[in-house]
Amino acid sequence: MSLGTISVQKLSLLLLFLMIIQLSSLAHSRKLMSLYEPPKVSLKYHHGVLLEGDLAVSILWYGKFTPAQKSIISDFLVSLNAQKSGTDNVPSSNVPSVAKWWGMVQAYLREAAKREARVTLGKQLMDEGCSMGRLLTRAQVAKLAQKVNSGPHGLALVMTSDDVAVEDFCMGSCGFHGGDSAAFVWVGNSATQCPGQCAWPFHQPIYGPQVEPLGAPNGNVGADGMVINVASLLAGAVTNPFGGGYFVGEAGALPLEAASACAGSYGKGAYPGYAGELLKDPTTGASYNAVGVNGRKYLLPALFDPATSQCTTLV
Repeated sequence: MSLGTISVQKLSLLLLFLMIIQLSSLAHSRKLMSLYEPPKVSLKYHHGVLLEGDLAVSILWYGKFTPAQKSIISDFLVSLNAQKSGTDNVPSSNVPSVAKWWGMVQAYLREAAKREARVTLGKQLMDEGCSMGRLLTRAQVAKLAQKVNSGPHGLALVMTSDDVAVEDFCMGSCGFHGGDSAAFVWVGNSATQCPGQCAWPFHQPIYGPQVEPLGAPNGNVGADGMVINVASLLAGAVTNPFGGGYFVGEAGALPLEAASACAGSYGKGAYPGYAGELLKDPTTGASYNAVGVNGRKYLLPALFDPATSQCTTLV
């Protein structure tokens, strides 16, 4: 046996030994990682007012909206309490429904020993001429909400069209909820301003992998995107209307709420940039996870389940 052969054998044994050590180290690291569990988020009830009982939602349409856009959003609100199934207007019980999604919001109210919130569609006002202009501050949005103020037992929904700019819109938010004694929600149509941020996943995202966008379930990127944000903010407004309800974080400092704690998650297996496993319309190819009245299909955000401290999706 030559010296060269002996050296190669020794080198091979040395490399094999190093590989064993490395694999052992990796296995130990994986074991440590599997044992580590990040602290769970907990949305605690701070004993403030919640929106309970009959909840009339009145809408101010600020700017121009098509009848189809109005119908998409109005049907969503009507779907929240659609209990009877098997009719032409209400989805059957064997499919995920908007009412089932709303049932997860009701869990917060039950936990706080409050009455469940039953949404009804209130009055609707149109302001197509944009009486306050097409560049609004948040304070002006609050004033617009007063025009359809539903009082302490209602909620005003201010919807701005795609040619209306609102303070911080696209830069920091896709909508917000507020109010001192009367709650309101504002959501803007982002179709021409920032669809990659506020109408995702129906449009390619502003940042990250430029994956193919999903088909909007009602064929309208702006209105279908608005439904996502209306749903998220409505859940937040009911469970934390005036800052003393359910939230985690510092009060008044954009705390995480029922839906915002699960932002970007719509189906099983979701992760940043991926909405999750969703249902697909066989005719249009559009993606959705809930069905509402009149055969409407919607994509609704995951909600934080106070019982399990996890984000829960319909599919």
